[in-house]
Amino acid sequence: QVQLVESGGGLVQAGGSLRLSCAASGRIFSIKSMGWYRQAPGRQRELVAAFTSGGTTNYADSVKGRFTISRNSAKTTVYLQMNSLKPEDTGVYYCKFTAIPYGGYESDYWGQGTQVTVSS
Repeated sequence: QVQLVESGGGLVQAGGSLRLSCAASGRIFSIKSMGWYRQAPGRQRELVAAFTSGGTTNYADSVKGRFTISRNSAKTTVYLQMNSLKPEDTGVYYCKFTAIPYGGYESDYWGQGTQVTVSS
């Protein structure tokens, strides 16, 4: 199967920056897409930024111009550079990979989540 390990969350003041990382490992045959989601208290999980299967990027309107998603050449690690952070960016950030493991079927895999807290 596929395992995801996230790192990089923390507490930062408004206007500051953080960089999140998510590394995929396991018996991976193919990775289709990857992205970052977040969930604030009392709210539904929402897309923040993602790479599509075609390699293009999508961003939530609320983070355009401030956040940048990137990945390594092997497409096994995805990053989220977050600049000019705002208190409303606070939440638990999850990475998601859509991948096919050897001997398996295409499925979504989620990281364990990392807390991002932006103080005003």
